[in-house]
Amino acid sequence: MSGLLALLDDVAAIAKVAAASVDDIAAAATKAGVKAAGVVIDDAAVTPKYVHGFSADRELPIIWRIALGSMKNKLIILLPALLALDHFLPQAITPLLMLGGAYLCFEGAEKVVHVLFPHADPQVEADFDTRDPAHLEEEKVAGAIKTDFILSAEIMTIALATIESPSFWMQAITLAVVGALITVAVYGAVALIVKMDDVGMHMAATGRTTGGRALGRGLVLAMPKLMAVLSTVGTAAMLWVGGSIVLHGLEVTHLWPWPYETIHHIAVAATQSLETSRGFAEWIVTAFFDGAFGLILGVLLIPLATRIIGPLWAVMTGRKAAAH
Repeated sequence: MSGLLALLDDVAAIAKVAAASVDDIAAAATKAGVKAAGVVIDDAAVTPKYVHGFSADRELPIIWRIALGSMKNKLIILLPALLALDHFLPQAITPLLMLGGAYLCFEGAEKVVHVLFPHADPQVEADFDTRDPAHLEEEKVAGAIKTDFILSAEIMTIALATIESPSFWMQAITLAVVGALITVAVYGAVALIVKMDDVGMHMAATGRTTGGRALGRGLVLAMPKLMAVLSTVGTAAMLWVGGSIVLHGLEVTHLWPWPYETIHHIAVAATQSLETSRGFAEWIVTAFFDGAFGLILGVLLIPLATRIIGPLWAVMTGRKAAAH
């Protein structure tokens, strides 16, 4: 009997450790997910454009294919690569984060410039070419998965930098949980957004009550505004997250700590007279200046990316030759 009690006691102890590990993983995953929120919002705002122009019955299958590609990007390619990098060359994580942050600043600034100074985009015009639907779908899915790879790399790198655990396996599990949950959340939200207008049209046409039909019409009318809001929030989040990553990297690497320290001092000085919610107010001020820095950096990067890096990349990948 004493042996059985000892065994049960050991099992209970193991269960407690396992429960504590699950709690730690959940907490770390939540923290990492919050840090990556800016990229996640933009991911959710960008993806619906890939089903534009397709019939309603192809929208969800396309989103499902992109979601599977996103899961493979995160769990099969990026997870082992980042863990290996963190183990063998951890000093490379901060520079990689800064490169990703600079890319977010560039993407966000490009969107802002396009809104302020609209211009025709040959790539966008090409997207409206109604070629063979099956071939077009393959191209759209492939393009979406490539774009997702960049966003996923940034999400996973941010998450990896946020996770604080001496255990390799807990780090790996947490990173996998973050990648899987974010993928499900993003593409679940995208599927809901994409089909919401269809739900609204169905309710407006077949609703049994006046209120139900009115709600359906309201959903149809609200979707373009929701997409506009998502796009605006996503752009602002990209600039904020990208700017904060670059600023923090400059401070950590001691390359140029002045901007990070100055913004911190301004945030403290601007909120020191507040008696309540001072921490939240400091965060708002800091986020504003991080976003402003991200916008300035992004604008400066636009000519570098479009006139030097872009053409060089096109030559290296053969896209330029293919275009002729």
